[in-house]
This record gives sequence, structure tokens and C-alpha cells, in this order.
Amino acid sequence: MYTKILAALDGSPRTDLVLRQAAALAATHGAALHLCRAVNIPLGMPVEAWSLSGEELTARLVELAHQDLERSRGSLTTALTGEIHVRLGRPAQVICDVADAIAADLIVIGSHGFDGLDRLLGTTAARVVNHAGCSVLVVRPPRDAAA
Repeated sequence: MYTKILAALDGSPRTDLVLRQAAALAATHGAALHLCRAVNIPLGMPVEAWSLSGEELTARLVELAHQDLERSRGSLTTALTGEIHVRLGRPAQVICDVADAIAADLIVIGSHGFDGLDRLLGTTAARVVNHAGCSVLVVRPPRDAAA
């Protein structure tokens, strides 16, 4: 049923849960598993980073995210095909753009708490669900972990 699955990973504590769910689906369906991360200039950027030009900073952020996704992929017990995609931009837009570019059949993304600001602005997962051109699986933590 699925041939290309895109796992949207953000480096948060739920990353492993999302990755494991996406990897299990990819293994079951014989699908390629692509990993995706959107990067932005962090608000609490270290002082030494201010010495980099805009292009150097962007390249460094993309490089670090790529390395992190390589480590995540390396932690999987099953070797799966697929590429790593890291782009600068708003997470929901990056995820949808990458999914379109690779013709993904499914996006797997994590969910998190829904606080007041999320209700006003909307979460990344909600934006992806509303704008993706393919199916989206939103992975939630186990009920006992959410309590």
C-alpha cells in the first residue's frame, strides 16, 4: 500500500517514537523511509554563532540536522531505503514540500501538547494534516506517558 513514507522528525523527545512507528510501517509495506527535518535560526543561538555569515549559519544548521538524522537512521535495527531531507524554513511547509517532491504516500509526524498558543496559531501537525497532498499519521505518546 505504501511505497514512500516521510518521517518528519524535529529532535524533540517524541522523535524516537515517531521514527519507530514510521520504520515499522516502512518495513511492513516494503516502503522507502525518508527522514525530514526543517531548520530555523534558533532564538537562543549561542554567541559564537553570530560570527558566522547568514549562509554559513544556515549551512551549519542544515549540517547538524543532517548528522542528527543520520544518527537516528543508524539507530534502526532494520536497514531501510530512503533519503534524508533537511531544509531551512517553516516546519509544516518544509514537510509538505518534501512530501510532494518525493511523491510520498504517507507522512508520519509527532503530536505534542495543545496549549493556548497552539489553539490560536495551530500546531505543525495540524498544518501538515490540512495541507499535505497525501495521508498523514499523527503519532501520539502512549496514554500513560501523556498523563
